[in-house]
Amino acid sequence: MKKFMGKFLAVIWMLLCLTGCSEYTSSYKAVGFVHSNTSKSATMSFYSFDGRMVFKIKSSGTVTCSGALESGNATVYYGNKDTKKELFTIKAGKEIEAHAEDVESGTIYIIVETDGKCTNGSFDFKAE
Repeated sequence: MKKFMGKFLAVIWMLLCLTGCSEYTSSYKAVGFVHSNTSKSATMSFYSFDGRMVFKIKSSGTVTCSGALESGNATVYYGNKDTKKELFTIKAGKEIEAHAEDVESGTIYIIVETDGKCTNGSFDFKAE
């Protein structure tokens, strides 16, 4: 019985150690979805996307981004574990370029959220 209890506790401990601790998580349904994330940039393009995509990048104080959507609406946020600020909102048929200079240096999250299904879209983010 002691061996069983010891193994059981070891399994529980390992599961707790493997869980993520991120403030933000991605959750989406997508078709034709391609994305990339490096320490200084992130991109995503898709045929159909519905949900939230989170990128983690390292900023030196500024973030530049661009985006385009054929249909649907999306809002892009940036922040760290304590704050979340809107960068821009994009509507169907529009293209946008934005620049944020008041970004805290260090690790930040870029969060792309849709308010329903979006089609034929792309977003590009660069930290400077």
